[in-house]
Amino acid sequence: MVHKSSGYVNNVLLSAFGGRYYCMWQRSARDEDTPDTRVVYATSTDGVQWEEPIDLAVPTDSTFVTPGGWLQRGETLTAVLNYICSPDRSKGGTAWYTSTRDGGAWSEPQPLRMADGRPMPGILEQDPLRLQSGRTVGAVHFRPGLRVNPVYTDDPSALTGWTEAAFPAGEGSPLEPSQYVGIDGKLVMFFRDQASSFVKLASISEDQGASWTPPMETNIPDSRSKQCAGTLPDGRAFWVGNPTGNKSRRALALALSTDGYSFYRAFLLAGPADLPPRRNEGRYKTLGYNYPKAVVLGDTLWISLSINKEDAVLFRIPLESLQ
Repeated sequence: MVHKSSGYVNNVLLSAFGGRYYCMWQRSARDEDTPDTRVVYATSTDGVQWEEPIDLAVPTDSTFVTPGGWLQRGETLTAVLNYICSPDRSKGGTAWYTSTRDGGAWSEPQPLRMADGRPMPGILEQDPLRLQSGRTVGAVHFRPGLRVNPVYTDDPSALTGWTEAAFPAGEGSPLEPSQYVGIDGKLVMFFRDQASSFVKLASISEDQGASWTPPMETNIPDSRSKQCAGTLPDGRAFWVGNPTGNKSRRALALALSTDGYSFYRAFLLAGPADLPPRRNEGRYKTLGYNYPKAVVLGDTLWISLSINKEDAVLFRIPLESLQ
């Protein structure tokens, strides 16, 4: 466990830099997405014993802050910060960033910028993917509201040059995506379906994220929750989520695919019997394994998530156990 909270914890994201692990998440005193919501981070040398969390970004008079993901480029670690309008979050937000070269001193937050130089008018989702070509692909919830659209940039730092990809309308109401590379080199992007189909939506890109097919329903069960996907070093694709087929998030599973399209094997990582009771009440404090995010670091697949939206927790899976 990274952190045990008496309040609200969610959107737990892990990275490694300079011989240490870095974990950030959003924290508030009681409820989800309130004016006191801020981003904190903690560090560890072994991923087991963690320092006390400290503030990485604090709310302003008109915004609260949530994590937007890690970007590691050479000798620089960058944290993306989503400043969301408060108290009316339906107005959306903007994506900013702060960087460090020594792991301690962070730069003043600056906006991520689109290809035309303007600040990014939306919040960046948490799985920006760097391709072998150097391009970075992700997705943004553009304001106002939560209109999701894939984006990409060829800027090596991934801090500027962001462009909206072609993304035609399709099935469902896509939200909170994650993407990976299939064995054929095509990109696959999974989405939460806010229209309550309780299956994952999927879209495919054959041109490194510049254009995508209309999202369509898959037969992969989902809980209408944020999930994650990626590629293992041996080329297999994976996804991690709550495949319950209803709103319950009280099961956490990992599935594998050789080609990136047919997921042939799944592992139940934790179920209802493993779930501790919720300690404190709070708005939208969903019971279960919330918003898992996975990253391969060395010979381990790490999954970071919030349990009951109270605790920041890591699962460690040796890659050799997935052979």
